[in-house]
Amino acid sequence: MFVETVLPLGKADSGLKTSDGAIDIANVASDAALVERLGYDGLTVRDNKDDPYILSTLALQASTRLQVSTAVAIAFPRSPTVTAMAAWSLARLSGGRFVLGLGSQVKGHIERRFGMRWSAPGPWMRDYLQALRDLWGAWQAGEPVNHRSSHYEINLNVPVFTPAPLRSGGIRLQLAAVNPYMCQVAGELADGVCVHPICTPHYVQRVMWPAIERGAARRGRTLENFSVAVAPLVATGPDEATVLRKREEIRGRIAFYGSTPAYAAALEAHGLGGLAEELNRLSRAQ
Repeated sequence: MFVETVLPLGKADSGLKTSDGAIDIANVASDAALVERLGYDGLTVRDNKDDPYILSTLALQASTRLQVSTAVAIAFPRSPTVTAMAAWSLARLSGGRFVLGLGSQVKGHIERRFGMRWSAPGPWMRDYLQALRDLWGAWQAGEPVNHRSSHYEINLNVPVFTPAPLRSGGIRLQLAAVNPYMCQVAGELADGVCVHPICTPHYVQRVMWPAIERGAARRGRTLENFSVAVAPLVATGPDEATVLRKREEIRGRIAFYGSTPAYAAALEAHGLGGLAEELNRLSRAQ
């Protein structure tokens, strides 16, 4: 087993960032350089209040060995070609140090924040990842792109818009997953899975990993180099009072996650399905 330590952008100081504590984009380069000096293997950026690909560019330019990952970039609002080209450019810029982590988001965000029509996320994501694989494979081989699926048809090949092959080889692709179907998609088409903080070790071992294995078997793939990226919520601080305060903040974060129906399975695995329903009811009443 190979273990790497990866720090989220802006977390070089102790504690849990509040939801309104936005990353200062002017400090991304210095933060990435600090994380590299501290000896971490990698840095992750989110798709919250700044574009994750711009954040990744700044972090990669400020470092020489650091692996930079999107954890995660929201897939569906961006076409597969747009995402494929952004990742391709970052891989070229960094000599292969960029890892593309993607997630589906939930229905409310896709419809009401991004103004798009919703579709079943598992099949949609399978088509999305296959389109990425087809685009990257064609670009690397210098061949025409020809992808057809239920959600996408990509077959226009214009040399002036076709990227040159990468010297660093392929791009690692990670998928955020909670429910078994999305875990199976990760096993089919991704190089790793990003584990949501709501997921416990029990849930990962008993629910997620078997689904990942089923997906890999479906495509005849091996999981030898498949990565599992966890993001535990940790309360740290210089004194007990600070740690206790951070612990309460984490309790609030877990309650927020638990109120989302898409994450209910993680609580149900511990016999807490009723709690998930109550949290959802309370969130709707606010």
